Amino acid sequence: MNQAAEVTEDAMTAAAARGEAAFNDADNVDDMYLTFALADEEYGVGIGVVTEIVGMQRIMSVPDMPHYIKGVINLRGKVIPLMDARLRFGMSERPYDDRTVVIVMDVEDALIGLIVDGVSEVLEIPPTQVDAHGQFGKGGKSVISGIGKVGDRVSILLDTGVLVSDSDVTLPPDLL
Repeated sequence: MNQAAEVTEDAMTAAAARGEAAFNDADNVDDMYLTFALADEEYGVGIGVVTEIVGMQRIMSVPDMPHYIKGVINLRGKVIPLMDARLRFGMSERPYDDRTVVIVMDVEDALIGLIVDGVSEVLEIPPTQVDAHGQFGKGGKSVISGIGKVGDRVSILLDTGVLVSDSDVTLPPDLL
């Protein structure tokens, strides 16, 4: 088993050990988020778009792409573009290490890999625990779909459709 698969399995095992019901109810998949780290903050994407988590691989550069698209990887015969989430949000770049992973997502019938500092776990965050996105962003579409709260933890939940769009996105300065 590769390291990324172990991280995912460990995250699921940790959630189960804490007694979280996220894996017992198939009806709540819309409330489940894969959480991951960028700098000192925790972010989340809906588990429904995540196809797999893989470790860093050789990235083939592609010319004339936005600076946050690092290139493409060949994953079992599928060419997948890689977006560095740090660069997409205007954060400083950092060297990839053994915790850096690629979250492969299927967004609007297209595969894309999101490079993140590390994967945390899968959390169930019911809608009652999510603050609406209306207060975030500068009008228009925000990359933030909401702020999820579970106990003392807070996760910035991302709108993957906006995240992978061509439009510029930035996080509010207080979240950087």
